[in-house]
Amino acid sequence: MSTETKLAKTLTPIQVCALALGSIVGWGCFVLPGDVFLPNAGPMGTLIGFAVGAILISFVAMAYSYMIKYAPVAGGEFAWAYIGFGPTASFICGWALIIGYIAIIAINISALSLICRFLMPGVFEFGSLYTLAGWKVYTGEVLIMSIAVIAFGVMNYRGVSAAGKLQVVLAFMLSFGILSLFCGVNVLETAHFSNLTPLFAEGKSPFTCVLIVFAISPFLFVGFDTVPQTAEEFAFNPSKSRNIMLIAIFVGMVLYSLVTLSVGMAIPYPEMLKQMAAEKMAGETAWATAAAAHMAFGKLGSTLLACAVFGAVCTGINGFYVASTRLLLAMARSRILPSWFGEIHPKYRTPHKAVIFTIIIVLMTPYAGRSAVGWTVDMSAVGTAVGYLFTCLSAHRMLSRVSEESARRKRIYCTIGALTAVLCLLLLCIPGSPAAISEAPAWCLIIWVAMGICFYFSSRKVWSQLPENELRRDILGTEDIQVFFKGSKAPEIPAPAD
Repeated sequence: MSTETKLAKTLTPIQVCALALGSIVGWGCFVLPGDVFLPNAGPMGTLIGFAVGAILISFVAMAYSYMIKYAPVAGGEFAWAYIGFGPTASFICGWALIIGYIAIIAINISALSLICRFLMPGVFEFGSLYTLAGWKVYTGEVLIMSIAVIAFGVMNYRGVSAAGKLQVVLAFMLSFGILSLFCGVNVLETAHFSNLTPLFAEGKSPFTCVLIVFAISPFLFVGFDTVPQTAEEFAFNPSKSRNIMLIAIFVGMVLYSLVTLSVGMAIPYPEMLKQMAAEKMAGETAWATAAAAHMAFGKLGSTLLACAVFGAVCTGINGFYVASTRLLLAMARSRILPSWFGEIHPKYRTPHKAVIFTIIIVLMTPYAGRSAVGWTVDMSAVGTAVGYLFTCLSAHRMLSRVSEESARRKRIYCTIGALTAVLCLLLLCIPGSPAAISEAPAWCLIIWVAMGICFYFSSRKVWSQLPENELRRDILGTEDIQVFFKGSKAPEIPAPAD
């Protein structure tokens, strides 16, 4: 890999941990408790689903840590899918992850309109455009969201070091806001654990309730895989990545749980859900988390919640700008996408054209309003689960060539991680499943797959003619990393350190 395509090593462990945590605990942490978790799973079903998801996704993270140590390059899962299964698999994995990452930027950008309506009602609600799925889209809100898209894009255009420093501050704001919300709700006279009954959603079995939350675990905890996307920019030993990812996953689970409990305990949660349904019918801004904050702190609650939500939204946008642009860079290096995406800025040492492309795509989000929230959750869960599956299978294949005794245990971890990804995909994609995605995101995914097929066959003519050593160098940055998708026996390799 030439100097012109190398990224600067500027990220510290605390910056990477903040990047991962802030990406995990995004906008969904604040809107899904009242919109999805409590109505569809109930408090206990939600908490168990969080716990099961975090534990099983941790096995996926273990597989990621082995592959980060083996091949710490930008692109993460895309590069590892190539190591295990070749260029076609890497294209499928990369294309799936792109929709997963960009969908998360979109869901966080869409949050800004709701925050504005909550904190400054009427200020940006001018220039009515149209109504989409019951949500009025205004010119003022489109402008404020577009400015945010461009601002974060410019920051990432100029360098990830500044973005990493901001991420630490925003992650602190996020955690402080959630802890304040939980403590404030618990001192309310109306707050009581009895408000959490029924423990599971009415009309559903406890098992179904847990499955509904577990199925979107790839979306809930997706932020941990921003770590491998930035591995090439680590200013520390990649072996630390395992603990960084595990800490981010379990802290994220705790923060998700605290917000859900805050919404459920303020008053009996069935009553809270009825209030939100009535507000939606009246055309008002129904937001259960905001209602709980207002009960706890009054007007001060608006400020505290805004602090937490702003931190969540900004860390999510920032984290997935980094992840998506580094993935585009990796795919362009291998000619699987046009080389235009892989150009590195001569001054800032960033994939600036990949950043520009991401800005253009995400600028479509403001015109969809809040209606796209549910769609993006489903699309992101499917896309990221594909990335999890390829990573676990590639790590298993890599470890099968390792002679050390510890490799057997590590292969078991990879197998559990792969089965977790498969189960999530089945729950999301099989019609009739309790967690099956709805019609609109299903059609969006079909369109995305069709676009991917076009890209694949148009670019295949280029990369299929490249010598293997050149393709390996373009994807992995070196010819020295052993790949495992050919029939010939590969030499044994050292086991990744624990």
